[in-house]
Amino acid sequence: MALDEEGLDRAFTALGDPVRRAIVARLSRGEATVNELAEPFEITKQAISRHIQVLEQAGLITRSRDGQRRPCHLVPAALEALTGWIDTYRLATERTYRRLDAVLETLEEEK
Repeated sequence: MALDEEGLDRAFTALGDPVRRAIVARLSRGEATVNELAEPFEITKQAISRHIQVLEQAGLITRSRDGQRRPCHLVPAALEALTGWIDTYRLATERTYRRLDAVLETLEEEK
């Protein structure tokens, strides 16, 4: 799942909130309902529902129906797409630092 610029913006904006990051962290351990996700927070269930909606619109989570339950699920492919985008820049930066380390090592050997 590749994310376009707009998708990246929505995902990173969604993850910019600590409550939403905590929800993603909780969902990384398995599905959960709104009530289960709301439990550790001192905010209303309506506020938690809004956070869930933002994460859903960003494509980071989905909801399913299981009888009366509507559990939320993490979308691993979306997180992999974010990680891939970050890795592109991380790897380029690491290559630059490795080249710099090699130059510095050569200069040390010449001393």
